[in-house]
Amino acid sequence: MVTAMSTNMSPPSCPTSSFSSAFSFSSNRLIIHQTHLPSHSVVVPSHRAIRAVSARVEKTSDAKGSGTTARSRRLLRVREEKRKREYDRIHNYPTWAKILENACKDDTELRAVIGDSIGDPDMMRKRVEERVRRKGKDFRKSKSGSVLAFKVSFRDFNPLDSFIWFELYGAPTDRDVDLFGSAIQAWYAMGRLGAFNSSNLQLASSSLDNDPIYDVDKASSVLPCSFHDISDIEFQDNWGRFWVDLGTSDAFAIDVLLNCLTVLSSEYLGIQQVVFGGRRMGDWEEGMTSTEDGYKSFKV
Repeated sequence: MVTAMSTNMSPPSCPTSSFSSAFSFSSNRLIIHQTHLPSHSVVVPSHRAIRAVSARVEKTSDAKGSGTTARSRRLLRVREEKRKREYDRIHNYPTWAKILENACKDDTELRAVIGDSIGDPDMMRKRVEERVRRKGKDFRKSKSGSVLAFKVSFRDFNPLDSFIWFELYGAPTDRDVDLFGSAIQAWYAMGRLGAFNSSNLQLASSSLDNDPIYDVDKASSVLPCSFHDISDIEFQDNWGRFWVDLGTSDAFAIDVLLNCLTVLSSEYLGIQQVVFGGRRMGDWEEGMTSTEDGYKSFKV
């Protein structure tokens, strides 16, 4: 059996001695110490023992060199990033974002707009900009029409092949486009179903107080009137237009449209004028369909 002696061991006292080698390890080095040993107890380590000691030294060194596990280092990095974000939020958080967060406490509509973006100024800004783009700059404004009546004019209007133009007080928002387009779409749907037929207005001049009688046989014998076709609605800045083919519908369709636009203009979307006919109005440019140039459309 081979015995290795530590450097902390005192050399044995012996009158007759000779130098021999003992082995110990410190850090990752194998150290050979020369000690005084009796001549009859010389220690000679084998190559196997040296390799075993070296392996234990290397394993111990690797464990001490890493210090922490991969999971602990990852958690440490996460905590550091969280601490940095908290510091930035306290010291570098924009003043406008703090004001907006405080306003959300008393404004349910604004709180719905901001949503879960509180604490992220960039996301808050994007949410507000999107809201302004869709509805306009006034969050609380519910009535945005004009108190002035719009002008109506006709320019070589052909009911079977003409544009109907309308000039607004300003460029429409996405909400305005949807509102106006929905009204025109409903007008077209009623026309396709034969609603604009002045030949069958049995109740228009009757009083509803005396339970009037509606003659269904007369209604079925009247020549039907049908709206033929309509284009998508286009906008360039504050001008808009759509093409129509009224088909067999009569001028009653135009009365219905103007009645609808009158309320739409006064309550929701200010209209300056409506023009029936004409090929080009205002600064309209054919073929300009880029949204960057103020072009918008509504598919009917």
